Amino acid sequence: MITKVMDVDNRTATTHFILLGFLTQPAFQFLLFSVFLVTYLLTLLENLLIILAIRSDAQLHKPMYFFLSHLSFLEMWYVTVISPKMLVNFLSKDKSISFNGCMTQLYFFVTFVCTEYILLAVMAFDRYVAICNPLRYPVIMTNQLCGVLAGGCWFCGLMTAMIKMVFIARLRYCGTPHINHYFCDISPLLNVSCEDSSQAELVDFFLALMVIAVPLCVVVTSYVIILITILKIPSAQGRQKAFSTCASHLTVVTLFYSTTLFTYARPKLMYAYNSNKVVSVLYTVVVPLLNPIIYCLRNRDVKMALKKTILCNRSGPGGDGDFSS
Repeated sequence: MITKVMDVDNRTATTHFILLGFLTQPAFQFLLFSVFLVTYLLTLLENLLIILAIRSDAQLHKPMYFFLSHLSFLEMWYVTVISPKMLVNFLSKDKSISFNGCMTQLYFFVTFVCTEYILLAVMAFDRYVAICNPLRYPVIMTNQLCGVLAGGCWFCGLMTAMIKMVFIARLRYCGTPHINHYFCDISPLLNVSCEDSSQAELVDFFLALMVIAVPLCVVVTSYVIILITILKIPSAQGRQKAFSTCASHLTVVTLFYSTTLFTYARPKLMYAYNSNKVVSVLYTVVVPLLNPIIYCLRNRDVKMALKKTILCNRSGPGGDGDFSS
């Protein structure tokens, strides 16, 4: 492998990184390739089916499912940013990634992570309004407001990632740094920089605090009020029905926040531990795979819509194709 190096200010700046990935025997590399390939394809299929089911079933044309379709769309790209390169590296001896490729992967990954944090908070707010103010729900959660909230999630994610990239991409990376990870993440890039990265780390910490802490406060506050409201419902059946509408979302929030919170609160510190890669697998591979399953198992409407979608696809164009929007 030939690594091109350019001379800038009498110091060498790399044009490539080496992603070490999972250091195992070749036979085990192929096993990992097979497992992660199946996981990646299943994740794409599950989320695509949810999007199609929501679009095709008029009963799911509600704010809750509008945001769920955005979450599914987001997670399809979220895994696509990482998985293809990771799968190639399992079978290839050349584990290099170009500087521009690394920064591009990092930019989109941070965009999708930040967007998901905020989107999960918006979904919690939606459940709060639905359970605590059911009579005003149609008036508050209008199509216009839902569009603004969804657009705001994507805008905040894109802007946050852009600010982070301004500070991380300008760092000096000398020679050909070996990154002990399977994708370009913030923590390994801060650690392999050959100059002081304290400013970039401070900016990253501040933005992570805003993107994680503020949505988390919204989620916690929403669910505390939801819990108080549910406990005031006199009948056990009514309490169970109210809680079932937000149980799947609460499970997804718990999984996502618990696997990413400590990693991105102190990214440079987390890189010191080899367990960082294991934790990363949880939120980049396992959680996106489980999220559609959680929503299907916990939500009867989604299950019914998925059955209709699958049966309609099997029966061909002769099925019922009239769906209101």
